[in-house]
Amino acid sequence: MTERRVVITGLGCITALAESPDELFEALCQGRSGISLIESFDTTEYPVKFGGEVKTFDIGKYTGVREAKRMDRFTQMALASAVQAVNDSGLDFEKENKRRVGVIVGTGIGGIKEIEEQHIRLLEKSPRKVSPFCVPKLMGNAASGCISIEYGLKGPNFCVVTACASASHAIGEAFWNIRSGRSDICITGGSEAALTPIGLASFCALKSLSTRNDDYSHASRPFDKDRDGFVLSEGSGILILEDYEHAKKRGAKIYAELLGYGATGDGFHITAPLEDGDGAAEAMRLAVEQSGVAAEKIQYINAHGTSTELNDAAECRAIKTVFNSHAYKMAISSSKSCLGHCLGASGGVELIVCAKSIEKGMIHPTANLQEVAQDCDPKMDYVPGQARTMDLKYALSNSLGFGGHNCSLLIGKI
Repeated sequence: MTERRVVITGLGCITALAESPDELFEALCQGRSGISLIESFDTTEYPVKFGGEVKTFDIGKYTGVREAKRMDRFTQMALASAVQAVNDSGLDFEKENKRRVGVIVGTGIGGIKEIEEQHIRLLEKSPRKVSPFCVPKLMGNAASGCISIEYGLKGPNFCVVTACASASHAIGEAFWNIRSGRSDICITGGSEAALTPIGLASFCALKSLSTRNDDYSHASRPFDKDRDGFVLSEGSGILILEDYEHAKKRGAKIYAELLGYGATGDGFHITAPLEDGDGAAEAMRLAVEQSGVAAEKIQYINAHGTSTELNDAAECRAIKTVFNSHAYKMAISSSKSCLGHCLGASGGVELIVCAKSIEKGMIHPTANLQEVAQDCDPKMDYVPGQARTMDLKYALSNSLGFGGHNCSLLIGKI
């Protein structure tokens, strides 16, 4: 059977910087920061007191109060982003075969907030006071389940958990699902709400976070010589993937075509990447190879770019391994410089950014980049300072997760 073409027809997001794709892309192009002091819990005893906290999110705009109370925050944000994406796509599921519509959503951690709250109940009160909704709220697959319930969808429905690569892997699996003919449409992406007391404490214990408490708006500094760790954030990014012929038949707006998906493992360390970036390089190579697009035609990479010493350097080496001399002709920027790192949701948010880049003919800068670190190669173009107009035809998005999970997605203008 001929493999089908897969296109992006809807976008939705909730982030610390903005709560819609248009507002998000505008803010990124302006180099604005979404990082702030944490207000949802007391950080007095924490070495890090800031993060990418979503402060204005109102789930009541997207679902009823009763339904919302039965969802952890990560599920609420996933549902909100899905509603945005479905509305953006113009889809009416009452006119679709619901068995041909899948929901594949990733998360790195799932309902950690619910686990914390119910554990406090258990310790301070009794086992009988633990909520009957604890399991449905904490499970990682709750997001995909609740989205499918919202629309009565009956196609493939599952959750992908691969740390910071979760959303990208979910999108890649949705891509294969449509390409192979199993589904016509997939709601896909990722969501994360791990900016909680135990979430922040755990990453502080790992010593992987920036500690710039006095300059938090400039704390996320991908590729910069003074980077000192990533900034923990929360958020969600959901896309509608659709069979091209199906989208064309209904007159859908098409943002871009998803052309390639590469997924690999490092087989090396539970948190550190391979120093030479071999796993990341292979993921990029596979995505480019599958697309059939010549490597020298790739114009832009939305890098994983976490602002950690090991990750940034390894990703830069990986890019040079795949693209050789063309690596110095490509534009590379990191959305995390403004957003921080929303873990399992980041790949969904960042592919939305790539789709908007193609639509708008513009790429956003890497914020806070003052001087490129030697281990990131100062000769490479990280788009410092300001946004850049570009007739963008092909863009690559990288996601690299703890556990050695690597994923690359290649999209193109249609």
